[in-house]
Amino acid sequence: TGFQRESVPRQSFANWLRHLPLKPAGTPVRLFNGALKANQSVHHALIDIDTGNRDLQQCADAVMRLRAEYLYFSRQYTNIVFNFTSGDPCRFDWWYSGYRPVVTGNRVNWKKQAGFDYGYPNFRKYLTKVYAYAGTLSLERELDPRASVANMQIGDVFIKGGSPGHAVIVLDMAAKSGSAEKVFLLGQSYMPAQDFHILKNPNSPDRSPWYAITICGDLATPEWRFDWSQLKHFPE
Repeated sequence: TGFQRESVPRQSFANWLRHLPLKPAGTPVRLFNGALKANQSVHHALIDIDTGNRDLQQCADAVMRLRAEYLYFSRQYTNIVFNFTSGDPCRFDWWYSGYRPVVTGNRVNWKKQAGFDYGYPNFRKYLTKVYAYAGTLSLERELDPRASVANMQIGDVFIKGGSPGHAVIVLDMAAKSGSAEKVFLLGQSYMPAQDFHILKNPNSPDRSPWYAITICGDLATPEWRFDWSQLKHFPE
C-alpha cells in the first residue's frame, strides 16, 4: 500500500522485464529434466520461459538469457556479446555470420563453418554455446558496479562469481509516494538448471515477494545471501 511502480522508458530493458509473462499460479518449479525441484518453498511465481533439456541454463545463464532475448527482439544484434570464462568474447554477430568458436585448451579461435543466419533457432544455439563456456565468474567481470544500492535500477544483477557462485536479477521496482523508500522484485534460476522464478522474501512475509532497499546487513534471499555491494548492472 502506498507504493507505485517507477516510470521507465517504453522500449527499455526494464519495461521488457516488467512485462514478462507468468505461468499459471501454483505451477511448481521443475528442473531441466522435468523432475520437481526439491525445495518448492522459495518461489512466488514462475516466468513463462523454457529452461531447455540440458543442465545449462542455471543462475548466470538465465540472467544472460533474459538480457539476450531483450536485445534480440529489439533487433540490437550487435550488442549481444558475452565473454567466456577465459575472457574471450562470444559475439552473436560473429555467430550469425557463420563463425564458430573452436576451443582448444584455454584458447578460442573463430572459424567460418556455417552460412549467414540470424533466425531465432540459431540464436538459441548461440546461447547454448554461451551457457557452456560462461558463468558467474565471467558475467561478474562484465558487469559494472552500482556506486550505491540507492541507485538500483530494474535489470540490475546481484552476483557473486565462483564455484559455487550465484546471480539474481532485479525484475521490477516501486517507490513510496513522499518517501525515499523503494522496493524491488528478484528472479533467479538455480542449480541444477530449472524454471526461472520470482523469489519470495523470507525476511518479510507480509511484504513478500517485494524486498526493501537498505544500507545495513546483507540481502538474504531464500537460497543465497548477497552483500549489497554485489549489485551490478549491464554496461550502458
